[in-house]
Amino acid sequence: MNAITEITQLERRRFDAQIARDLPALTAILADDLIYHHANGHRDTKASYLASVESGQSRYDQVDIDELLVRPYLDEQTAVVNGNVRINLGPGPDGQPNIIRIKYAVVYIKTSVQGWQLVLWHSQKQAAV
Repeated sequence: MNAITEITQLERRRFDAQIARDLPALTAILADDLIYHHANGHRDTKASYLASVESGQSRYDQVDIDELLVRPYLDEQTAVVNGNVRINLGPGPDGQPNIIRIKYAVVYIKTSVQGWQLVLWHSQKQAAV
């Protein structure tokens, strides 16, 4: 399987794990030295992000991928991903779905021990359509 296919599948598994609050899956996907810059400017490490998922602070009811571009580099040992997603964060204060649009970039590296792991994640909130 080539890097584009592997990373595309891994991104879908990552979003599914976020929705399900599947900490073991997220633990395997996220590198120990992960840096995650949220759209609001907050910065997380792997440990702080997993804690926010576990506590319910980071909640995702649904994630729809609108666009996904995977670009492998260095003999398919590194991959840069650019994506656009729609995230349903659950009901807002008015009871209606709270849906945000995010552009994001992530970087994966592949090691002989851990396989593909997410090391850098940057999100940018987009204007509502």
